[in-house]
Amino acid sequence: MTSLDLFGILMVLAAACAFINHRFVKLPAAIGIMVLSLVASILLLLVSLVVPGLAETMKSFVESIEFDDTLMEGMLSFLLFAGALHVNLDDLKKEWGLVMVLATVGVVVSAFLIGFITFGLADVMGFQIPFIWCLAFGALIAPTDPVAVLGILKSVGAPKSLETKITGESLFNDGVGVVVFLAILATMGTAGGHGDADALSIAKLFVIEAGGGILLGLAAGYGCYRLLRSVDAHQVEVLLTIALVAGASRFAHATHVSGPLAMVVAGLLLGNHGRSFAMSDDTRDHLDKFWMLLDETLNAVLFMLIGLELFVLELGPKILLFSACLIPLSLLVRFIAVAGPVTVLKKVRTFSPGVIKILTWGGLRGGISIALALSLPPGPERDILLTATYVIVVFSVAVQGTTLKGLIQKNLPASSPPADSGH
Repeated sequence: MTSLDLFGILMVLAAACAFINHRFVKLPAAIGIMVLSLVASILLLLVSLVVPGLAETMKSFVESIEFDDTLMEGMLSFLLFAGALHVNLDDLKKEWGLVMVLATVGVVVSAFLIGFITFGLADVMGFQIPFIWCLAFGALIAPTDPVAVLGILKSVGAPKSLETKITGESLFNDGVGVVVFLAILATMGTAGGHGDADALSIAKLFVIEAGGGILLGLAAGYGCYRLLRSVDAHQVEVLLTIALVAGASRFAHATHVSGPLAMVVAGLLLGNHGRSFAMSDDTRDHLDKFWMLLDETLNAVLFMLIGLELFVLELGPKILLFSACLIPLSLLVRFIAVAGPVTVLKKVRTFSPGVIKILTWGGLRGGISIALALSLPPGPERDILLTATYVIVVFSVAVQGTTLKGLIQKNLPASSPPADSGH
């Protein structure tokens, strides 16, 4: 099957799920598409019990998509750039302290806590998973995904500051989480992944990847900004932004710096400085519409793919129990990572009611976690941790995502104006 065949099939499936969800299910788009894809996968698995070879055919199809490469080497850069393009820097500055703490210290602390918890739980349940693997699992499950939750925040009229917190944190912690994961992965031994984690080497790789990604984003974003200033033709200007994402992300891959962080920085630069000083009203309108449409299309494909990944999992009862136990434990770690900095910052500023509960429950995991899990070296450890990742992501999107609206409405009643002054 060629790449064009796969692309055609994926677009048809994503469009079908989007249409059914919009007409009949009426869940938030990303959540509805993933749920429908997951239900279809379960039905196909049941049908395969009486149709020999169907499950193997579907597994072969899903594996041919290469989810990790499709997301990490293609879709992620466009998704992060599109997200950053619409973040207002003035709003982000008001939340900068909390966003940066959650996206850096919060991700690192969460990664290590989840790693230790996973290692202990695996030992209790009789799984032989080396600590470095558990640490890698902590790093891949720590980042949160803004895609599913943003539509919910807007639909209930949540304060702009709350939306900025979740968006800003998710954009940056995706980049930081990937860097931490890759640094840990680089320390894993080639023989079964039993290498020792060297804190100094992890820190060095982190600085190089993160710092290099930020510098690349600034350079590429500024270069594109200068080109945009020299022309006034929206067709050319939209094409320049596409070239920026495609070219800079490949350059980041070739030079081993963080492509996700580069895309976030470039998107913020063009979405603010570029929007104000390098674009006409006509260009801004076309640019926004193009990137919003591309963002929604890619998200539809991404969440449809998450549902289909069910076919490549090890679904034994013991592994499922292990995975289910990690759901409340990962939420507990998320609560600790959020409650610490918010409690400290409450001494110098006010927050919306229930902000800790909302940020904890609204910290959804998404496709990036599954993609990172799929990039782990093959082996029994990978099979266990991939299933655990999938279970946590599905619970996060399907359960947390569908109940978040009620939680926000309960804590942010429309009759009372929100706090969260930012001071």
